[in-house]
This record gives sequence, structure tokens and C-alpha cells, in this order.
Amino acid sequence: MQFLIPLGRVCITQSAFDRLHPEDVAKALMRHGTGDWGDLCDEDKAANDLAVLDGSRILSAYKDRQGAGFWIITEADRSVTTILLPEDY
Repeated sequence: MQFLIPLGRVCITQSAFDRLHPEDVAKALMRHGTGDWGDLCDEDKAANDLAVLDGSRILSAYKDRQGAGFWIITEADRSVTTILLPEDY
């Protein structure tokens, strides 16, 4: 599978690591890398689509199997992608 964006180094916060199921994280990371931005409004999805082209930061939002929301953020320079809970931000 070809990613739409380079993810760089993938990191996860300790609280996200402790709370989220690894399969849910892996599936969301694949979705993020291929341009499926998850549970965002249309405006935020469009902003991510533009960010792919102009090199801006990209944020996606997903839910795990328990319904807990989490985010995946790829930095503008594409050097790192972080999986985190909203309260980690």
C-alpha cells in the first residue's frame, strides 16, 4: 500500500499506548497515511487535503473499539507522526 504522505518517525504518547488497542492504532495509522482523515468535518478534511499539497501539518481523528477518540498528527516537515489522546495535546 502506498502512503499519500511520509509519516516520518511514528510515536505514541504513553497514555494513548496504555489506553488504545494496538490493532485500532495500526488501522488508524494506515487510514491516516492513505488520506482517510477519519472523524473530521468536511472543512477540516479539505484543510488536510490542502496540507498534503502545501506541506502543512495534518491532523486526523479516529475512535477505537471502545469509542474513545484519539488523534494522529503528522508534522509539517513530515519528520514525525504522533498518536495521542485529545487530553495529551
